[in-house]
Amino acid sequence: MLLAIDTATRVPSLALYDGERVVAEETWHSANGHTVELVPSIVRMLKRQRISPSQLQGIAVALGPGSFTGLRIGLSVAKGLALTLAIPLIGIPTLDALIYAQARRRGPVCAVLQAGRGRICVGFYRRRRGQWQRQGDYCLTTLEELCASIETPTLFCGEIDTQAAELLRERLGEKAKLVSPAASLRRAGYLAELGWQRLERGKVDDPASLSPIYLRHPPIK
Repeated sequence: MLLAIDTATRVPSLALYDGERVVAEETWHSANGHTVELVPSIVRMLKRQRISPSQLQGIAVALGPGSFTGLRIGLSVAKGLALTLAIPLIGIPTLDALIYAQARRRGPVCAVLQAGRGRICVGFYRRRRGQWQRQGDYCLTTLEELCASIETPTLFCGEIDTQAAELLRERLGEKAKLVSPAASLRRAGYLAELGWQRLERGKVDDPASLSPIYLRHPPIK
């Protein structure tokens, strides 16, 4: 059994995966913050499924890009569980898990996460030989700058609110294709599947060195 943890934004998600199916999954808009909600939510999910922590075989965690605080909390909890239970830890980029949920499509797909202060994190992907492959590095930009960079019809998914969707359609016209809100929701079940694939191949991470993916330096407190 693998536990997947995604706290990259204000919409956290958890899932349990047994190698064949998603046993449990929960995604919600956080009202009180990950510090307050994350661990109780994990405990509650395990209890509902009558699964003991000792039955977990691995932990998959979203590495970012995303919220500095959210990523730090999620990774800290994931590392703590992996070390305490002596089980593998697998870090998965947040946008890789988001793009994994999209149907097989031709042409570029742009995955979007809100970064605050009018900025967004984006990653471009294409399918090659049946697998999603990222085209270039993740980017921290604005929606206006993103629109200016689009030259070919592109599918957009992720955290795209009504205002952003209207701007994309206004600036790009038919070049902007948007997935449905349900298909844009980050779900830890997909993160769990990717984590399980890595676990089966033995491609796990060192808890001591695994770090979040930040596109700019976190604020000093």
